[in-house]
Amino acid sequence: MTDDADAAALAERVRAGDIRLYELDDHADAATAAAARRRVLERETGAALDATADYAFDPERAADANVENLVGGTQLPLGVAGPLAVDGDAASDDYRLPLATTEGALVASINRGCSAITAAGGANARVTKRGMTRAPVFRVADVTEGAEVARWVEDNVAELREAAEATTSHGTLDEITHYVVGDNVYLRFAYDTADAMGMNMVTIATRAACEVVESETPASLVALSGNLCSDKKPAAINAVEGRGRTVTADVRIPRDVVEERFGVAPEAVAEVNTRKNLVGSAKAGSLGFNAHAANVVAAVFLATGQDAAQVVEGSNCITTVEAREDELYASVNLASLEVGTVGGGTKLPTQAEALDVLGVRGGGDPAGSNADELAEVIAAGALAGELSLLAALASRHLSSAHEELGR
Repeated sequence: MTDDADAAALAERVRAGDIRLYELDDHADAATAAAARRRVLERETGAALDATADYAFDPERAADANVENLVGGTQLPLGVAGPLAVDGDAASDDYRLPLATTEGALVASINRGCSAITAAGGANARVTKRGMTRAPVFRVADVTEGAEVARWVEDNVAELREAAEATTSHGTLDEITHYVVGDNVYLRFAYDTADAMGMNMVTIATRAACEVVESETPASLVALSGNLCSDKKPAAINAVEGRGRTVTADVRIPRDVVEERFGVAPEAVAEVNTRKNLVGSAKAGSLGFNAHAANVVAAVFLATGQDAAQVVEGSNCITTVEAREDELYASVNLASLEVGTVGGGTKLPTQAEALDVLGVRGGGDPAGSNADELAEVIAAGALAGELSLLAALASRHLSSAHEELGR
């Protein structure tokens, strides 16, 4: 409960210059501080923030772990697609896929893809690689010294692993890859972070390892992130080497199911995929060879409390489609899907409920299995979205579907 009188008094102090917005948390509880900020914003901008003030999460927890200068909450419509049958190493069920989006027709399209996949017996899905990365950059005198540092790292991985893993009870350092570029040395650390997405975990662990490198070699740390990680930006290294989880899903759909659910032949879907997703993407120089995998990744990320900016890497997807004699084969490979079921936004109440819908909230047994399951379900969902959009394009129904749904 907020104290309106206290919020009003604090807002006046902000306007008078006695307190800055970010200092309000030192003078009141998080809810009252947020109410004071809303009053300041309403007066400065003329906006009414009644809807922003209506939120379900604990403001104290959010202000402590998720956001600074808390004002309130932003709501998004949440839809559900499915059931979606998935047979993976970690995922093995019929799932209802929670999707937070403002794009009309998206959930309906994904739902159609889920229907076809489930009617075909389900999608296979496998996490084939794990490794959250952080890549610091060091300064050296020249390439000779850089090569010496690289050799030292190769010979002392155990010492660096010990330093890094001493900072966490969950993460393990799997590998270190070095790159010497002139008087720069980049070290790309890759960790298994279990059920956490793990970005903060690996940053702290890598900092400890960097201290060892500096103490034992002539290298001088310039930045804890040298962009060879590569976080929250398009990067070929993530497409090739992966980041977070590399996950693949595929399905074989009988010809009659394709024709019944999509109203088009397998050959037409395969042709659209080749000409659009493969040739068209290559001509454009795209890092993603897919129709709209980002739509599914973004919607699930928002629904389940993932880091929304990492949709950049999560949409790094290759879609393949082949028309066979009596069936349609389709697959997606998401090279760098960064997900977690503990920490960060997964603790927010509506996001935690969405994870409960999928049955993956919290730490898994064994460790990492819940995040693996989430990754496999997202991949299967992306496959559903790809199939539905490709079929809509093949049948020339894309624009009419949006018109019919009033979007």
